[in-house]
Amino acid sequence: MAGLHKSDVKNPVLNWIDTRLPIITMMNKEYAVFPTPKNFNYFWNFGALATVALMLMIVTGVFLAMNYTPDGGMAFDSVERIMRDVNYGWLLRYAHANGASMFFMVVYIHIFRGLYYGSYKTPRELLWMLGVVILLLMMATAFMGYVLPWGQMSFWGATVITNLFSAFPIVGGPIVTWLWGGFAVGDPTLHRFFSLHYLLPFVILAVVFLHVAALHITGSNNPLGIDVKSPQDTLPFHPYYTVKDSVGLCVFLMVWAGFVFFAPNFFGDPDNYIQANPLQTPSEIVPEWYLLPFYAILRSVPNKLGGVCMMFGAILVLFVLPWLDTSPVRSAKFRPLYRIFFWVLAVACVALAAVGAHRPEGLWVVLGRVATTYYFLHFLVILPLLGKIERPLPLPESISQPVVPRGGGPLPTAATAKPMEKP
Repeated sequence: MAGLHKSDVKNPVLNWIDTRLPIITMMNKEYAVFPTPKNFNYFWNFGALATVALMLMIVTGVFLAMNYTPDGGMAFDSVERIMRDVNYGWLLRYAHANGASMFFMVVYIHIFRGLYYGSYKTPRELLWMLGVVILLLMMATAFMGYVLPWGQMSFWGATVITNLFSAFPIVGGPIVTWLWGGFAVGDPTLHRFFSLHYLLPFVILAVVFLHVAALHITGSNNPLGIDVKSPQDTLPFHPYYTVKDSVGLCVFLMVWAGFVFFAPNFFGDPDNYIQANPLQTPSEIVPEWYLLPFYAILRSVPNKLGGVCMMFGAILVLFVLPWLDTSPVRSAKFRPLYRIFFWVLAVACVALAAVGAHRPEGLWVVLGRVATTYYFLHFLVILPLLGKIERPLPLPESISQPVVPRGGGPLPTAATAKPMEKP
């Protein structure tokens, strides 16, 4: 019939829907027979794990919002009520609070995997940039969410971080006043942060949709960093990688559940179980672990404006990374010099996290400045030079060459996969 989509779904009800709104056909095309490089390792699980973490964070957050009161006088008590009186409120809160750490954990691994295998290079520049946008939105969402319990660390963390914008000349003061909703962190600040914390995850979800759409246009990178050259280089996404992702998902959920049930306050700060008091400053004001490297960069620069610029620059430099790395070879497997500098960068980031968790004094100041210097040197100096002086190893002719070095017969591919019989 004219105007209807031709659907292969056998179920008559679903076929009726699919002919008028071909969602099932689209899902089959994009997530079942979608051609995927056959040599993925388990590091390619982390994108799917991040998506699952985002969905679980949204679901738990919606239910928490039903019982939370964004009021300076009642926020702390409403959190205690969630923990004590709401059915399974303790589970929702601990799953949500630890979920932020789990979300950042898989995203950071996802980013470093991209750095190691060169997933930011042509033609995936926009895909990478959308990923950096997601990281920025995650940081903003996590910071605002950390303020909501309205404990001592929440209140003073909000005071310190929002004050950073005052370093910018002319516009800094108005930005801080807008964030506060007044002339100090208080009830209007809490209302603003709650509203934005609820909204931003849905913005993240929209950018994730664009991120995945860009991935399906350019295709996935792979550990060898070479392009797919024949159907024999690929496998249909289902069942080969849905099964592999399921294994990773089970491990991920077990680790998450381990923190929720056995160490729910492992990532938390004891001061946040004390109600916010503007007249009493905590002995230490430390952000969550996933923001510590950027906090260390901020404190490594003696000048306030310079520190703020360096902190934001540490993220913004990732936007131009595809053009800073001048090597035509993607994967670090074939770049022996780059591989060394990559691991030095990883050590520098871990060092920055350790620096951010300690007082800015003694050896920690020196270590912070050294690690900060290397971080920017890596992206702005070392990568552009490596592309000119490094001699990469020979690349294989195809993905199939190292995967099936002695032949072994043809493997199923996206092109030879049977059409869907049932949804």
